Amino acid sequence: MGAEFDLHAELARAVSDAAGAWRFIDLFAAHYARPIVAGSGYHDDELRQAETRLSLQLPTSMRAAYSLLGRRPDLTCTQDRLLTPHQLEIDETGRVLVFRAENQGCTRWGIPLSAVAQPDPPVVFSDAGWHPFLDRFSLACVEMVLSEWIVGGARYGINCEPEEETIALMEKRLRRLPLPDYPAWWWRTGGPVRWFECSETIVLEHPGTWLWAGAASPDAITAVRRALPADWSNNYE
Repeated sequence: MGAEFDLHAELARAVSDAAGAWRFIDLFAAHYARPIVAGSGYHDDELRQAETRLSLQLPTSMRAAYSLLGRRPDLTCTQDRLLTPHQLEIDETGRVLVFRAENQGCTRWGIPLSAVAQPDPPVVFSDAGWHPFLDRFSLACVEMVLSEWIVGGARYGINCEPEEETIALMEKRLRRLPLPDYPAWWWRTGGPVRWFECSETIVLEHPGTWLWAGAASPDAITAVRRALPADWSNNYE
């Protein structure tokens, strides 16, 4: 991976505003997956049809995301699923615009209708009600891209059920990435989801349960195996 992409610095920009988020996604795809090109997103007429059907105007950031990468399943649908424009729906309470669903239907992500007029509104997730997830839709898209890539889209990926010693080593040896803390949908009262980096490898900690590591090269994966000795398995075994 070339020095022209500074993962930590670009992710910090993504956290700051929507423009930084779209820049991060574009650069991340080019370096870790495949470049985003014409045809990676939906056309404006498809988004207008969704607005007509829903009788509302989609937030600016939602339109931008669907236009940029809505047709890139490696970044949006390897584990959970970004809904297509014609699948966007209002939840059964009539209070949330749902845009993403967990692969077994255990949870959904959406935008409160009370905030849908905001350019970059907050995102909530369902767990016996709706609960805060991340405070900007564009940032939730960054989280989605990272999560979908690391679980199923990375060229080289490993995972493990960590021991306490592994977590301690991770906190000591790896650099924390600047995504804000956010809840795991399956354990919203537990610890936050955390992201780290190690020699061009990205590491995701599902709190109290699992570690995932993804990279664009086998050498980068070898580096994280050395930094975090554990019973790692390849993602695609």
